[in-house]
Amino acid sequence: MQYVWQHRLWCSEDMVTNDGRPVRVLDPGLLNTDAGPDFFNAKVEIDGHLWVGNVEMHVRASDWKRHGHDHDRAYDSVILHVVDKDDAPVTRSNGERIPQLVLQVAPRFGESYNRLVNARTEIPCAPRMAEVPHLVVTEWVEALAFERLHGKTDRVRSLLDMYHGSWEDVCYVTLARTLGFGVNNDAFERLARRTPLRLLHKHADSLLQLEALLLGQAGFLHSPRVGSDAYVEQLRREYAFLANKFSLTPMESEVWKTFRMRPQNFPFRRVALLAQFVLGGFNMMNAMIEASTSEKALRELFAVELTGYWASRYTFGPESATSARALGDRSIDVLLINTVAPLLYCRGELTDDYALCERAIGLLEQLRPEQNSIVALFAAAGLKSDDALTTQALIQLKHNYCEPRKCIYCKIGHRLLSTDARRQ
Repeated sequence: MQYVWQHRLWCSEDMVTNDGRPVRVLDPGLLNTDAGPDFFNAKVEIDGHLWVGNVEMHVRASDWKRHGHDHDRAYDSVILHVVDKDDAPVTRSNGERIPQLVLQVAPRFGESYNRLVNARTEIPCAPRMAEVPHLVVTEWVEALAFERLHGKTDRVRSLLDMYHGSWEDVCYVTLARTLGFGVNNDAFERLARRTPLRLLHKHADSLLQLEALLLGQAGFLHSPRVGSDAYVEQLRREYAFLANKFSLTPMESEVWKTFRMRPQNFPFRRVALLAQFVLGGFNMMNAMIEASTSEKALRELFAVELTGYWASRYTFGPESATSARALGDRSIDVLLINTVAPLLYCRGELTDDYALCERAIGLLEQLRPEQNSIVALFAAAGLKSDDALTTQALIQLKHNYCEPRKCIYCKIGHRLLSTDARRQ
């Protein structure tokens, strides 16, 4: 009902109140997403008289009283009550009657809406995607890309508040989370928060101590999944000493996922990689800013080689045939998309360095499109991606609109529904 009212998709312009007075909507008002009436500052002509104020909507008119609006002075500014079923009169807190209108919606419009949101396909509008003009899709994809980027920068801002403006701490936590590569994101963030950078910096000159701290805090060193060899025992002794010294408590090892995971993505090796990034001191945020003019320079920041025990292992135990390079090109793409771009963009926003914001966006435009099931779904529906900025938009579209079936808030769904409404 809010959607129909907001976009003027009612059945007929010949609308009347329940007591027979003609109604003409000059301005439906501004949709309110917080508490209070549904639409602010509407302009409605009732029986030739102009009313300016708020509009409230209910499925049943009796919901007005059931919700307590008849005693709530915040609703005294309502000039029109719009309902689907007129089953009771409504009044302001002083007892004054409020004009009431039954919103006439074309039955076939409701059918179109139900057909779209109840579609069994993962992308509800996939069979009709070609009906939407290319310009509408392009503008919506661009808006979605920024919506997703701003969502990530909001997380960065929250971390900045938590770490009192320390960009390196925020970079450390953000990088750690990204090293989870989706399946272990939350576990990696918990590990980073539980093992702060200031503690790691005390031992930044020793890879053994860094690995002992991080692998021990992750709960791996005493996990049943981990056997015993000389290095593991050395790590256990080192962690026991440090845990006692700094009053550390390890995570539960069960939070880490390895099922159906490629060996190179095992969390043990990724935690060792995090230790490698901290070795010698963690100064990644400043390094990213200095390298921000060149994608190649940014990639080199993450082209790290593991040394020692993890140079030849994916997990604890016997050696494996592994490459010294810890991250492949696709994995570095993930770090650039989910760590570098949001951090640079947020830094640019907060320091009014709009050139840095542009470099963050330019980086996403330069990176090749991601390869995942979501991108493949949209490609099958005819919406192809040329860069990472577009694939980020499609991920936002799938998670925030397609999955919760918020088709009326999606520009593509809106276009299809409004087209159907005008055909009737």
